[in-house]
Amino acid sequence: MAEPGGYNQSGRAPKATEQLIREAFERQGSVQKAPRQKVLDGEELSDYQMRRRREFEEGVRRNRSNIGEWLRYANWEESQQEIARARSIYERALDIDPRNQTIYIKYAEMEIKNKNVNLARNLYDRAVTILPRVSQFWYRYTYMEELLGNINAAREIFDRWMQWEPEPEAWNAFIKFERRYNEIDNARAVFERFVFVHPEPKTWLKWTQFEEETGNTDQVREVFGQAIDRLGEEFMDQHIFISFAKFEVRMREHERARAIYKYALERLPKAKSQSLYNQYTIFEKQFGDKDEIESVVVTKRRMEYENLVRQDPQDYDAWLDYTWLEEGAGEVSRAREVYERAIANHPTVLQKPLWRRYIYVWLFYALFEETIARDIERARQVYRLCIKMIPHKHFTFGKLWLQYAWFEIRQQNVDAARQALGQALGICAKDKIYRGYIALELELREFDRVRTLYSKYLEFNPTNCTTWVEFAQLELALGENDRARALFELAVDQPMLDMPEVLWKAYIDFESSQDTERTRELYERLLNLTDHVKVWISLAHFELSSSLEKARAVYERGFARQKELGLKEERLALLESWRQMEQENNGDVEAVEKRMPKRVRKRRELEDGSLEEYFDYVFPDDSEQGSRFKLLAKAHLWKQKQA
Repeated sequence: MAEPGGYNQSGRAPKATEQLIREAFERQGSVQKAPRQKVLDGEELSDYQMRRRREFEEGVRRNRSNIGEWLRYANWEESQQEIARARSIYERALDIDPRNQTIYIKYAEMEIKNKNVNLARNLYDRAVTILPRVSQFWYRYTYMEELLGNINAAREIFDRWMQWEPEPEAWNAFIKFERRYNEIDNARAVFERFVFVHPEPKTWLKWTQFEEETGNTDQVREVFGQAIDRLGEEFMDQHIFISFAKFEVRMREHERARAIYKYALERLPKAKSQSLYNQYTIFEKQFGDKDEIESVVVTKRRMEYENLVRQDPQDYDAWLDYTWLEEGAGEVSRAREVYERAIANHPTVLQKPLWRRYIYVWLFYALFEETIARDIERARQVYRLCIKMIPHKHFTFGKLWLQYAWFEIRQQNVDAARQALGQALGICAKDKIYRGYIALELELREFDRVRTLYSKYLEFNPTNCTTWVEFAQLELALGENDRARALFELAVDQPMLDMPEVLWKAYIDFESSQDTERTRELYERLLNLTDHVKVWISLAHFELSSSLEKARAVYERGFARQKELGLKEERLALLESWRQMEQENNGDVEAVEKRMPKRVRKRRELEDGSLEEYFDYVFPDDSEQGSRFKLLAKAHLWKQKQA
């Protein structure tokens, strides 16, 4: 244990931690090296070699499959200039593992280092015979022969290697070898074998690049032609055509390049020709015009759409895209022909979603005849034929009737438009057709017809509150307040309404701008039908415009009614609105605050017997909970004092 003052019992100061770590690191780093042994005479050298050989032999005998030990043994014999012994060790190692690549490489390096070329050649020959798929042996073998100047021997080795159809890198090495010695014909022959074994597009492109570098233009075109024929449309790549066209551009054969681009775009699918499109666009920007580009693109897309509609004649989206393509190209006759083919493929089942896409083809056909072809009579025939084709007993399409009516309006044929919409209402009345017909007559300022249509519409669908409101607003806009009030009265007396709150709000808004007493009566009538908290709040805001006391009285009534019904959240909403009103009008906010409830957490038992937590509101004026509320308030006050 350390003494006071930081000294131990021996009186020495303790070593610092950093010093201890440094000393430990220095001791660890000092490795004792084996003593260097000096050999003084031949007898001592013989003893040393015998001892080392005995150690190596013992090592390889213990673990014959340890190739590293064999390699160290052979390397040591080589360092002792015992080449024959090292060769024997390598042979023994090969007997154990005749397919080990490292043994062959070290063995051959030893023979080459000691200038035993024939032995190295025999060894590489053994290696490529046993392991013909190991490219490293072939590379070393050919490099050795080329380094020795045996060009023919190296070429023969490459020929033997190519018979095994190796990877593309091996073929590239053979071609580079022939080009180093300017053997162009031999390199071309290698390329012919190369593209047969590896017929990928990049192989053909390397061949064309080789021929272009040699300056043989005709041979380049011939190679490109062979590539297109051999690959076919199934395996064709767009880069073949791009390179071919760029070559022709370099040769200043622009028409040839354009023909190549067109040929490729007509045959390759769009998914495989995006780069081709881009390159052709760049080419035409440099050497052509816009019409050439658009012509090729339209032709290509036309073929795609033909394939789509041939596979599925009822793919109406494809038909529409096809027609828009022809319209954009300015081919009126072609577009009309495509429309006729599309409408001939009508649906075979009575399913409205499928018929809806089909009807859109008719509608776009009619618009095309009206706006692009400028054939009004033909457009009218298209509308009438479409109306006859629809099975109106099962379903109809209001958009068709309305578009036909507006078409007649544009032709200044109002009677025909009214006749079409009247026919639609007689065959198959729909909300959409009524609304469209009313909008048409409003545009024409025929208010008597609009009143008649609203009357028919309400007879058809008296539960639609939006229609009642719009009809009343029309009368109000025309200055017919009594008519509007009568319509609202008829509406609120209906036994069934889809959105009564919209109707009552519109009625109240109308009366609030006319008569305050009537508005108050309306609120009272509405409260007899519903006790919704928003109605009480709205009535309070209405009374606030005349008197703050009246608004408070409404809040008192509403609060009492919600309490009677046992609606706690509605009472809270009413109190929050009341408090906001008092704050905005500098009223008695404290009185409302005293009536605000406390939020407490409770538990209740579910049907499966488990307990569920929920939040409840405890109001001070609830008689059955008043005592409990006061107790909770006192407990809360005591807790605050303790804190």
